[in-house]
Amino acid sequence: MATPVTKERPIGVTILAILALLGALVSFVYTLQMLHILPFYLGPIAFWEFSLIGALWWGFMVFIWLWVFQMLMVMHPSGWLFCVILSGLNLLFDFFALLGGTSWEALAPSLLISGIILLYCLLPGTKKAFGLPA
Repeated sequence: MATPVTKERPIGVTILAILALLGALVSFVYTLQMLHILPFYLGPIAFWEFSLIGALWWGFMVFIWLWVFQMLMVMHPSGWLFCVILSGLNLLFDFFALLGGTSWEALAPSLLISGIILLYCLLPGTKKAFGLPA
């Protein structure tokens, strides 16, 4: 009887999955801030102060980050790609928010987490873990 082959998850991918959870947490906090449930405690947000569209966007990002976390935990091959795309989109929208007048302090958690995730995804060891050329 043949046993199924399971791919062992390296520690680096586990770290990346934990960073994806942090991305979900940051997105959740921004969702609550857009709905004025939590105060803006790191600086003023001029681009989306109270915005239902902003809250929906960040709420949607929470679910996508959680989906990416699940993909990384089971070593799904497209988990790496979605992680790169999602962190890049977060950085792009943070840049637009900065152009709209939001302070650096307000976006620091999202910029920091998304930047670390993108850089970590692009490391040769991380790419190798997903079977991609380094």
